[in-house]
Amino acid sequence: MELQQEDKKTEKYEQYFIDKKEHKKRSKEFFEKFGSKVMEVQKMPFENKISWGSLLEKKAKEFADRPAVFFEDEMLTYKEFNESVNRYANYFISIGLKKGDVVEILMKNRTELLIIYTANAKIGAISSMINNQLRKRTLSYCINLTPGKFVVIGEGCYELFDDVRPDLNLSEEQKLFFVPDQGDIATPEGFEDLPSLVKDSSVDNPPTVADVHTMDPIAYIFTSGTTGMPKAAILLHFRTAVYGHYFGVFAARFRPEDIIYICLPFFHGTALETGWSAVMATGGSVVVARKFSVSRFWDDIRKYKATAFSYVGELCRYLINQPPRPDDATNTVKTVIGNGLRPEIWMEFKTRFDIPRIIEFYGASEGNAGFANNLNFDYTVGSSIAQYAVVKYDIENDEPIRDEKGRMKKVGLGETGLLLMLSHGAYEFAGYTDKKATEAKLYHNVLKEGDAYFNSGDLMRDIGCGHLQFVDRLGDTYRWKGHNVSTTEVEEVLSVHDDIEMSAVYGIQIPHTDGRAGMAAIVSNISIEDFDLKRLAEIFRDNLAPYAIPIFLRFKSELTVTPTFKLKKGKLKEEGFDFYNVDDSLYVILPGESEYVPLTKEIYENILDQKYKF
Repeated sequence: MELQQEDKKTEKYEQYFIDKKEHKKRSKEFFEKFGSKVMEVQKMPFENKISWGSLLEKKAKEFADRPAVFFEDEMLTYKEFNESVNRYANYFISIGLKKGDVVEILMKNRTELLIIYTANAKIGAISSMINNQLRKRTLSYCINLTPGKFVVIGEGCYELFDDVRPDLNLSEEQKLFFVPDQGDIATPEGFEDLPSLVKDSSVDNPPTVADVHTMDPIAYIFTSGTTGMPKAAILLHFRTAVYGHYFGVFAARFRPEDIIYICLPFFHGTALETGWSAVMATGGSVVVARKFSVSRFWDDIRKYKATAFSYVGELCRYLINQPPRPDDATNTVKTVIGNGLRPEIWMEFKTRFDIPRIIEFYGASEGNAGFANNLNFDYTVGSSIAQYAVVKYDIENDEPIRDEKGRMKKVGLGETGLLLMLSHGAYEFAGYTDKKATEAKLYHNVLKEGDAYFNSGDLMRDIGCGHLQFVDRLGDTYRWKGHNVSTTEVEEVLSVHDDIEMSAVYGIQIPHTDGRAGMAAIVSNISIEDFDLKRLAEIFRDNLAPYAIPIFLRFKSELTVTPTFKLKKGKLKEEGFDFYNVDDSLYVILPGESEYVPLTKEIYENILDQKYKF
């Protein structure tokens, strides 16, 4: 069944289509103002001169005394931030760190995280940005996947590290560094206090910066993997130093006076690539929050007089779900940058908080190119300067449709298909540390013989004038709480339970929430009355990040598979947790609770009435 047959151009989607006359007008204004600068930025990856470290050094000269970073009650100017970075970089160089080496970083949001990341960048070392929300099995896997010459652990993450330490392939050559925070933990045995070691190092710019190029790797960002474990995607200096110009200069129109508030984790690309980099490209300031707090969010915005913030769709939904306040629109925000703002809440979010400019963008952490809403239209992820194709997709057979010549077919206006990005030249797919995983993300001979396209794994709707609208994810990954969740990873954790014969994990929609909540269909070898749900919840907590734990369970007598033994999940997704149409036993773990309870009619109705905030 072709996807677009059920998603044709109809009045339902016409409200989202880009007005051609208005698009022409805004495009003309954009290129009159930024045309020459766009050409300069497009040359950067080919000139291969700019890097994250050289960008900072340039801004430290231009804006020496302007604020660079705010964190709680501390502030560093560009000069102070650059000098702090140099202390770490020069110390690391003195003990043997060099270009191409890996430094593993497990820290929560704070100034030191930005300093260490940038110090590594000045050397050409690669920061492996370990997701601090991972647990046990997955956490140890990620740390072992990118063995670092140095391992840097923040105080707030030490217990996580210590919990998996017996499972790590640590060697005597690896140096372990500890970065204190609140002072609740003394420097652990085997670790060295990093800030104490660097305090007397030189504040001069290290000579290594000149040898770091635009297309060199700067970091590993961990993404969900269809094999059951995260993959380490390679992030290039191009994605930070150059993307900053796109988002900061062209899309957000930032000035040195702008301040962006970031409460998203810096182990993800949204904070690194399109938030912090965007404001630094123009000499503005970043406010680093330890984490997102819906109750403190607007108070923080007003405290720092932030003119922008980074978002994911779930963050916007949480803000909207709060009771309206008379001062909702009384804030300093002019621009927001992020992804996942769903069309159905777009205008409510924009008008309630009086936000003039929404820079929705699209781009996977490992992707080779992206989209940005430079022209400030509503309901769109924007357009891309890279070559792409949205091709027709067969949902039932889970594959793109090819014609008799073996070529894929593009969708029409208002239709939905799979987004593919051309892998070529400056936009060649950098890939993962695993070469097989890299090749698996490419389609060949898509539109012509010999071409190669990166498979985004995402369904997009063509809304005209080169603009797209995000629709959904495909395959064995779904998105929840701003994170991609691998169904295979969760299924492997389920297999740990002795009483589970088979399971299928998939994402389903909960009304009035963003993304897809996890649901697991389970075939057990014992009766549901004897099944230990408490132990299953404990297994999840021990082995999965909180956002990856399934919200719903469904116990079935059997699961259907394809002739090649691939689980059929289409009908399961469609039925979801519908109490009235699912005869199987259903269980749910409610917000704030730690154990699964039967999904009763009352609970089901309360979920639909939004009495639970998932």
